[in-house]
Amino acid sequence: MTDKVQGKGGMARGGAFGNFGKKTPVKGRPATAGPTLSVAEARAKVSPARMAAFEILTLVGQGKGHSDELLHSALTDALSPEDRNLTTALVMGVLRWQIALDARVRGLLQRPEQKLVDAVAITLRMGAFQLLHMDRIPAHAALSESVELCRAAGEPHATGMVNAVLRKVAAAQKPGVRIHESTAAFAERLGHPQWLVERWVAAYGRDAAVKICEADQQEHGEGGMFVEAEVVEGALPAAALPLMDDGSRLVAEIAAAAVPDGLDHTVRVWDCCAAPGGKTLMLALRLGEAEVLATDVSAKRLAQTEARLRRYAYAERVKCAVADAAAEKNVRGQFDLILCDVPCSGTGTLAGNPEIRHMLKVEELTRQSDRQRKILAGALGRLAEGGRLVYSTCSLEPEECERVVEAVVAAGGVRRVAVDGFLEGLVADGVLKGELGSAVRDGALRTLPGVHGCDGFFAVVLEKV
Repeated sequence: MTDKVQGKGGMARGGAFGNFGKKTPVKGRPATAGPTLSVAEARAKVSPARMAAFEILTLVGQGKGHSDELLHSALTDALSPEDRNLTTALVMGVLRWQIALDARVRGLLQRPEQKLVDAVAITLRMGAFQLLHMDRIPAHAALSESVELCRAAGEPHATGMVNAVLRKVAAAQKPGVRIHESTAAFAERLGHPQWLVERWVAAYGRDAAVKICEADQQEHGEGGMFVEAEVVEGALPAAALPLMDDGSRLVAEIAAAAVPDGLDHTVRVWDCCAAPGGKTLMLALRLGEAEVLATDVSAKRLAQTEARLRRYAYAERVKCAVADAAAEKNVRGQFDLILCDVPCSGTGTLAGNPEIRHMLKVEELTRQSDRQRKILAGALGRLAEGGRLVYSTCSLEPEECERVVEAVVAAGGVRRVAVDGFLEGLVADGVLKGELGSAVRDGALRTLPGVHGCDGFFAVVLEKV
């Protein structure tokens, strides 16, 4: 996952993902803003759900937390289920549509080049999102609470501007789709950075890039890639499949299917970047008597992973240890199967992690790639002769996927094994539905959001020779 961008305080703050325009503070307070209220009085007029959403968006913009973590923190503990749902919808919706919302608002400002304080920018985004994307919320509620939210955030001078701009948003016709759109146009319309979309067009084609962007703007739906497991009467939860997205499960299923044939000893498996543990669970489930080692460089994340594993009876044999996979000396022994699901930019998971698009910089891909090559090289140092390693990411970027594998294969000692046969076996065994031929590129798995019904994943199988 990419590092967060730390915001700065003051009128010229750019911490909320680079507020639009140049540095020009909002000033003046027109009479249309209404009577002055104290911050406490204004907060009392804002619903708990909107207040929580505002606070979470502020923290995310300042790099002080991830949206998913904050949505399950003390900030939402006191909310009713209905308010918690609204808070989640606001946070995730604003993060997904922020680029498009900023463009919409910018065109309605008297001075489009002006730099808005973070609090004002977030208030406008929340208001515009409700007006444009939440049909069940009355326009008057979105307008009035946005004005009070601005005042509650300590920016009373901007309430008149917020009121005027959002009224224009409410009155204007919703933007449609042009018959002919440039890459820049559909990237903005669908809330994505132009530089990132241009990369996808070059790598996967325009039609696929549009589908990726459209999928990134949707909530995760029910998975449809796998055949539903038969429910056994009286089965314990500890025996159930782990909850995970279809892309992650597909990587884990391929890894389990890639165990070398003809071994005369207990299969030795290493999941070398195990957190949060879903793939580890699938390996433990599919590989029965195998000895499974789960490691992660983060002690905190590994502790959370271990706690998750202990809820499943079939994972009782899994051993956990804190270790940096890039350093061979941290792990002893040789393994028949290694899953190397490396940390990455996460550009294949923007539907569930929308803030990544606002924080990621192109130069970050090189840093990630360097780290990934070290992890892969370290893992290969513990792969037994004839053993297999599955290298995977949830990135759509070649620097983190194909280029990493190409560099390692070019160094010698390993060969690629096409994933086609493993996918065909999963279909034949009744695990996978239908055909996934379009998800195979040059013998590697490459799923695309909007094209294959899951997040974007890359996986390749390597065999030590």
